[in-house]
Amino acid sequence: MGLISKETIERVLASTDIVDLIGSYIPLKRAGTGYKANCPFHHEKTPSFNVSPHKQFFHCFGCGKSGNAIGFVMEHEGLLFMDALKRLATKAGVHLEEEPDDPNARAAKRSRGKLLDLHREASAFFHELLKTDPQCQHARDYLKGRGFGREMAERWEIGWMPENSRVFLDWARSKNFTGKDLVASGLASLKDEDRPANGIYVRFRDRLMFPIRNEVGDVIAFSGRQLKDDPRSGKYINSPETDIFKKSNVLFALDRAKKAILKEKAVILCEGQIDAIACHEGGVENAIAPLGTAFTSQHARILKRYAQTAVLCFDADNAGVKACERAFRELAPEGLSVKVVELPAGDDPDTYLKAHGVEGFRKQVAEARDFFDFKIASARKNGRLETAEGRTELTRECTDLLSVMGDHAARDQQINVVSTMLGLGSVTLREGISNAVRKAKAQAQRPVRGQQEEQTAVAEPIPLDRTVGYLCHLALTSAPAQHFLSEQFETLHEAKAWVEGIALLEKILAASPDTTSNAAVNAFVSGLRKGEQLALHKEMGATPATSDDGLQAAEHTLGMLSSIVLQKRDSAVKAALQEPGLSPERMRELLEDAKEIARLLRHTARSAFNDELAPETKKAEKKPWEKWKK
Repeated sequence: MGLISKETIERVLASTDIVDLIGSYIPLKRAGTGYKANCPFHHEKTPSFNVSPHKQFFHCFGCGKSGNAIGFVMEHEGLLFMDALKRLATKAGVHLEEEPDDPNARAAKRSRGKLLDLHREASAFFHELLKTDPQCQHARDYLKGRGFGREMAERWEIGWMPENSRVFLDWARSKNFTGKDLVASGLASLKDEDRPANGIYVRFRDRLMFPIRNEVGDVIAFSGRQLKDDPRSGKYINSPETDIFKKSNVLFALDRAKKAILKEKAVILCEGQIDAIACHEGGVENAIAPLGTAFTSQHARILKRYAQTAVLCFDADNAGVKACERAFRELAPEGLSVKVVELPAGDDPDTYLKAHGVEGFRKQVAEARDFFDFKIASARKNGRLETAEGRTELTRECTDLLSVMGDHAARDQQINVVSTMLGLGSVTLREGISNAVRKAKAQAQRPVRGQQEEQTAVAEPIPLDRTVGYLCHLALTSAPAQHFLSEQFETLHEAKAWVEGIALLEKILAASPDTTSNAAVNAFVSGLRKGEQLALHKEMGATPATSDDGLQAAEHTLGMLSSIVLQKRDSAVKAALQEPGLSPERMRELLEDAKEIARLLRHTARSAFNDELAPETKKAEKKPWEKWKK
């Protein structure tokens, strides 16, 4: 720490009202002589964060954090003492008379200050070019084509970098910025890292320049939007990381959006800068965007300071769905609730606002679906619930995602939602979540493996229901069984949605390998995927069935399979009947299904009873299973 006097620090604190300060970050509620709020430093449902206007002090009875105004800014903004003090002194109009006496600190401060000056002045220069330079008419036309006029460009200080880099370099020289300054800022790079004397080149050429600002509004970087198609370069180019710009710490438009986010208790997360700007221009001011990079855990921690809910508004394509899932994995551990806006295919916030207006967009945001509702509905739309393998894979994905949720009360609620939508028992999901949590902890403690070791990882067998596995064995060892099963298309097709491995059985039946030739069977198996081979290897060591045994066993086992499917359908219908808000039509449909399933189950039970009365039949049908077990 430097030589700031005790009296100066006291003057800053005396000039700062801690209630006003903290109230600008989080909503406070009056409680007796003080104020209360949900703590911004840990997740909680019941407020335990207290602010005392009399003592000018805060304390959280939940996590134990406490301090004065400087301590709050340090904790909330992740600043050092001196930086937090300077920020409060600037707001309070208190002059810090003494500077740090550490030469390194002075040099770092000068370097940071010069970078901020360079970015501020460069932003103004680019903006002036956009307004006045006759050579950038195409840039103005582009903005106009996107529905943005001069006023919007001024509000966001959008600018233009010329194609001719000499224009920018001459301007920088006129402002006494050196080539070293330009390289440190990221606006330029060395032509040859090993030979600095070879000069520099400007990173941006003929691009719209969007200033990137930190939480307090300082320009710290730029995002350049391509104006002419060039496959050798990306549509957007961002400044590289510098001493003042760390991508994982910055969210576009957060400096403008944070007050609206606090008011709404929700943040709208868009994919790109244009989308975030379009939201703000339409009056939806709690919108932000990452900077063309993956959403990070640090981004989530920043948003946790302001919001309770994150509303994801990404493109309605496969990439957008995957981006939603990646964002959930970072947001959920911080205790934020995650919802997803479903825009029509081909739309993003910018195009939707232009087509349907701000009220139409607000309606879409208000109707945003809970993340798991969105994920399972997307899976249903893509046909993933039509096969047992798809259901199993989706269950694993949901289990993994539920395991990362930091708010355990919210997770319990989502477990009930997911189990109902997938027709599963909540106990099954809870066990899977416990296993996923243990696995994640074990992996966190395990040293990082090399890429080569990852590439040589052993493949896993595909999921294969035991009953279906035995049918696969019969189809590979008994010609009568293979022929019989080939004719059971409807039964197998219905079972595909409920048990695992039917697709593999169908592959066997479609290929119809010669069951009397080991070479033919082995050749068929060797042409399957590795996971399918491993699953079948468990079955191929069983004793081959005789012709009579094979046919009887296939008939008996298929009956068992039908019974299993009926039981799973019955559980799914009963779970669906528990869903809230069912329409009368849907209710009638489910009740009809339940009635039909009950009738079929009674028929199955009678058939089993008749089998019990014929022990010689039972003995004959059981014999192949006994062989298979051996």
